Order: sequence, then structure tokens, then C-alpha cells
Amino acid sequence: MNFSSKVLQTVYNEKEMLLSVSCLFLRKIKVSHTPLRKETNCLNCNATVLGRYCQACGQENTEPKETFWHMFTHFFYDITHFDGSFFVTLKDLLFKPGFLSREYMLGRRKKYLHPVRMYVFTSAVFFLVFFSMFHVSENDISITNQRAKVEEGFSTIKEEAFKKAKTKEDSAGIIKGLEILGYNEADKSKKPDTVVRAKKSKGGFSFNPGSDVNKYKTLKEYDSVQKTLPENKRDAGLTKLITRRSVGLNEKYNGDQQKIATELINKFIHSIPYLLFVSLPLYALYLKLLYIRHRKQYYFADHGVFLIHLYVFTFLFLLLYFALDKLKDKIHVSDIEYVQVALMFVGLFYTLKAIKNFYKQRWGKTILKFIIFNVLCFISLLLLFVLFLAITFYQI
Repeated sequence: MNFSSKVLQTVYNEKEMLLSVSCLFLRKIKVSHTPLRKETNCLNCNATVLGRYCQACGQENTEPKETFWHMFTHFFYDITHFDGSFFVTLKDLLFKPGFLSREYMLGRRKKYLHPVRMYVFTSAVFFLVFFSMFHVSENDISITNQRAKVEEGFSTIKEEAFKKAKTKEDSAGIIKGLEILGYNEADKSKKPDTVVRAKKSKGGFSFNPGSDVNKYKTLKEYDSVQKTLPENKRDAGLTKLITRRSVGLNEKYNGDQQKIATELINKFIHSIPYLLFVSLPLYALYLKLLYIRHRKQYYFADHGVFLIHLYVFTFLFLLLYFALDKLKDKIHVSDIEYVQVALMFVGLFYTLKAIKNFYKQRWGKTILKFIIFNVLCFISLLLLFVLFLAITFYQI
């Protein structure tokens, strides 16, 4: 054996020894901190255990009580194992549009993080940041009553006019003039209505949510008033549902419109993860229809995996966009806006490139289907927003 062969053999042996030591170290971290039980019955399935692990179910036959150090090292092992595949997956996701989805479809999955697991992880991080940034308080919402503003203006005019009045006739003339303009002293004690009663048109149904909601303090009062009305004058259908719910919210929050609006907005914001989850199979259906001629090549699940990877990229992209937005507020540099605009174009190109790489069609067809797909997604998203807003309205 020549000198170079001996050197290579020595390096190889040292490498093997290093790997063996590393594996033993990791194994020690994972299992050696909890002692074995003296009993040989498995705590999980009650089978007889011959070694460290149960032959029937695979559970380790160690003492069930764990120390904090053992829990910490176990957590460290899981995280390092997770990071190994996560960063490989992340690199290919960011710099190779459509590559991961195609690899998954072709069955090459071992070194990559599972799409669902990656979606759960990135969406959790994204919405943790998103909810911390987009939280509405009552101070952020200003619900003004126009009638109250008008009455305040009339009161100011009346006060200034009375200062200049010299006789009773002058005062009476001022009051009469204000009444002609629409001001009535007796109306000040009345609570102004903020919801107009729904009216039925002769040509069909016209919708206006609520029927003098502020006139009713409780649902019981509303229902009793409705029973006294003739059937053709009672609220019905969607108008009745929304009016009852509005009265119920006024009763629950003591008529505090700002609090109602705050609860509605925050509840709706927290329903966005569910909205996205519902949208995913719907968008996958659109892709299946757009590529119906390739149905034997792409199954429904393949479209779903492609969208999951696209969603994950969008989460990461928006996190970067939000970070730049916060940086702009901190350092007050307007040039960051140009970076954000450039990012929008990068995101658009990435999506087009991902579709082209995954479905393997020419640019002309890819762009056309991309436009059709986005129109369908936009319409669906509007409908889902309305649906989830309605659900939120009935949940608060």
C-alpha cells in the first residue's frame, strides 16, 4: 500500500470514529438520562420486555418520571433533528420555485420536511407575528354620531344668539328660527337611532340590516313588539336574523358600539388562519380544472402540495415585508418603500416561475392560466371574507 492510500485510509478511519462518537453522544443525550425500570413489564402494553425497548410496541422501559434536564435534552435533540431537514427545505423553497413540490410528487422526500409539517410551523410563526401587529383596541375605532354633532352645533349657535338677545321677543325669535332649521329642544332627550328600519319595496326585496335596533333594550322586548305587529309588518328572513343579533349585541355590550366593533374586528382577524385553510382545497380544485388535460399526471393532492409550498413562501415573504414596514417606522427612511415594491414584483415572478417549473408548460400558457387562477381566487376570497365575517358576527 502506497503512502497516499495510507493517508486516505487514516482519514477515513478518523472520520468513521468521529461519526461513531457523535452518534453515541446523541444517543446518550436522548436516552441515558432516565434510568431503566427494574420491572420487565411494559407500561404501555404490559408485554414482557427483554431489553431497553419493548418488542411489542417499541416503548422505552424507563422510569416514567422525568427530570427537567432530561426534558430539555430531549427537546434539544428534536429541535436539532428538525432543523436539519428544515433548513435544507427552506433553501430549496426560496431559491428553487416549484422544485420542492415536484420532488415530493416524484417521491424524493427523505431529506425534506413534510409539506404539512412545514405549513404548520411557518403559519404558527407568521400568525404569532401577525396577531401581535394587527390588534385593534377601542381607541383605534371612532364611531361618531352625526346627529349628535349637528345638535352640538345648534347648541353653540343658540348660546351665541342668546348672548345677543335683549328682549323676550328676541329669544322667542331665535328659538323659532332654530326650529325652522330642524332643531327641536324636546328631541334632545331622545336617543338617536343609528340603524334605519328595513323597508319592503313593491318591486321585490330590499335589504337594510336591523329595525330601529336602539329602540329595544333586550331581545325579549324586541320579540314581544314583533308579536304585536301584523304579519306583513314584522321583520322576516335575513332582516330578522340580523336585527335580533344586533339587539342581542346591544344587550350584551350595553350599547357600546365601539366595543362591539372592536370585538368583531379582532374576532375576524383571528379567523383568518381558518379562512386560509378552507381556501387551500378550493384553490387546488381550480388548479385541477385548469390542468384537467394533465389529470393522469397531477392528482388533486399534487395541486394541494404545490399550494402548501406556495402558502409557506407567502408567509415567509410577508414576514420580511412586515419587518421592513416596522424598520421604516423606526428609522423613517422612505427608500424602504422602493424595496417593498421590488419585493412585490419578486413575489409575483416567484409565483409565475413556480407554476412554470411545476407544471412544465410554456410561458404563454403559464401566464394565461396564472391570470385566470388569480381572478378565481380573488372572487373566492371575497366570498370567503363575507362568509367568515357573517360567522364572526354571530359568534361574538
